[in-house]
Amino acid sequence: MTTPPAFKDHFSVQADAYQRYRPHYPPALFDWIAAQAPALGLAVDAATGNGQAAIGLARHFDKVIATEPSAAQLRGARAVPRVEYRRESAEAISVETGSADLVVVAQAAHWFDWPRFTAEAARILRPAGVLAIWCYGRCEVAADIDRLVDDFSRDVVGPYWPRERRHVEEGYRNLTLPFPPIEAPAPAMRADWDAGAMLGYLDTWSAVRRHRARTGRDPLALLSAPLVAAWGRRNRPVRWPVSIRAGRA
Repeated sequence: MTTPPAFKDHFSVQADAYQRYRPHYPPALFDWIAAQAPALGLAVDAATGNGQAAIGLARHFDKVIATEPSAAQLRGARAVPRVEYRRESAEAISVETGSADLVVVAQAAHWFDWPRFTAEAARILRPAGVLAIWCYGRCEVAADIDRLVDDFSRDVVGPYWPRERRHVEEGYRNLTLPFPPIEAPAPAMRADWDAGAMLGYLDTWSAVRRHRARTGRDPLALLSAPLVAAWGRRNRPVRWPVSIRAGRA
């Protein structure tokens, strides 16, 4: 296995928390993606992280190759039938030319060298193969909680967001796909969380980790008490709108 070249690694240090506290993609998302593919042979999940999207695809495809440059993330990936994990970058995928029915990127396309990745996706996709990327931004709970989280994101950790984060805020609309577009649905991820789970999720934010590393202070200390007070002792439904962009080779 070849070690991938240097990359912008914002998530290895919180790989365990990422696996525990990040929301899960809805099955309907994978149903729709599988329905767009010309066949259900090979799917490639680039920048798989802990394998969440790859596992969803494995319910539909004969084989899923899931690539990820972070060794820490791959250590947390769950082994399932039909999924093969490879430690490599999204810009250099060890898949034969014209062999993939589908290439997906879940919540990671904004970190890529975009021209190099799209050229690689075009190389490995078969005719009529599909490239699909998606992302999710701010979650929705209730007006008072949303306001607290939005203020925290903007005013407390805002300066520590990597500049690539803007693509997520834009719903990936400014990432140009190399193929004619496919009209995509607008699904949402959902969870039922208490305040502790919400704080655990916020702790996975790259801006929170960068703030802590650079200042030596925990920014969540400013949010914890007011968020817990607003949340109450019960579980609340949490919703993340998902933005999908897809194209056909």
